[in-house]
Amino acid sequence: MTRLISPRFALAWGVSFFSGLAFFLFVHFPRYLEDLGAGPFRVGVIVGLAPFAALLIRPAIGRELDQRGRRPMIVAGNALHVVALALYLTITTIGPWLYVVRILHGFAEALVFASVFTYAADIVPDERRTQGLALFGVSGMLPVAVGGVVGDFILGRWNFTALFATSVILGALALLMSITLVESMTPPGRHSDVSFTRPLFQRDLIPVWWITFVFSFSLTAYFTFLRTFVDETGIGSVGAFFGAYATAAILLRVFLGWLPDRIGLKRVLYPAMAVFAVGFVVLAFAHSPVSIVIAGALCGSGHGYCFPILYAISFGRAQHRDRGSASAIYTGLFDLGTFLGAPALGKLIGTFGYSTMFIAATMWVVTGVLTYALWDGDLRRRAPRTTPVSLP
Repeated sequence: MTRLISPRFALAWGVSFFSGLAFFLFVHFPRYLEDLGAGPFRVGVIVGLAPFAALLIRPAIGRELDQRGRRPMIVAGNALHVVALALYLTITTIGPWLYVVRILHGFAEALVFASVFTYAADIVPDERRTQGLALFGVSGMLPVAVGGVVGDFILGRWNFTALFATSVILGALALLMSITLVESMTPPGRHSDVSFTRPLFQRDLIPVWWITFVFSFSLTAYFTFLRTFVDETGIGSVGAFFGAYATAAILLRVFLGWLPDRIGLKRVLYPAMAVFAVGFVVLAFAHSPVSIVIAGALCGSGHGYCFPILYAISFGRAQHRDRGSASAIYTGLFDLGTFLGAPALGKLIGTFGYSTMFIAATMWVVTGVLTYALWDGDLRRRAPRTTPVSLP
């Protein structure tokens, strides 16, 4: 069996972990915005500004990944990330400067997220791609748990200045590690026939882009608003939710990450989406800290499989020359989901409350999955044992 873990894999994993931890400390950022006087809708708009900025440069990122390679983009992304994180220390009011910093943060997040996961997809074996991406994805799930807990610890003893300073240190560690990476692109160098729109409109990829958007939009319900939900209701804690969330996802990826490659990607994807949706129902009717933990475990279990499966499908279906662009599109859909989801769900909260918002998120997931199953042919024919992929 082809080896999954290599020195390059481990180093890239570390880059992803430290940059991710710096990023996920910002799960507490909505509380900072509320302290500055922002309501739910405005919080959603400000939070959504970063992913909107990320969307603007996704086409350029995709082209540069396929032309210049992965390593230069990883280094550039982490350098910009450190700068953006440091600038949060200069924010004291809601105004134009805050929006500038959020835009820079969005640019940095786009560069890091797309390039490091493309790097990982390059170096894992094709026949074990989903398992490899699942294990690499642990580098992104651990920060979800640790970021919530570390943020609770810092804010319980100090303030947001300490939180932002900690994020700068973590971002700097990721930058230092990224400098030592070896290029993963084969063959290295420039490619003349690079197109961002080719995978975007590739017929068998469009349904994958749709379900990825559905998934990313729904993530906004708790990545953006769990902090304010806990503050308003007094139920549970951010650290407990994301601790259970990440623990469930990590355990699945470490011990059962082989399952999708073994029995078929779709046979795991649909149950995972169902479990994910049930987590929102539990949040809608949460009444105790235990409910929050259960919801976190359910949502995390769904996320634990959905992200690597959808990434593996999209990366496998894309033409080899377009895989950098396909990765940029895939990761960019998470920016689009946050950009549209944060203000939309914030408006629902302001009008109807948190329970209605979580139920609406549940119905969105269910509708999206049914649409995808029909669109990708799974309701018109018996699903194949494995999802076809185009190997280079």
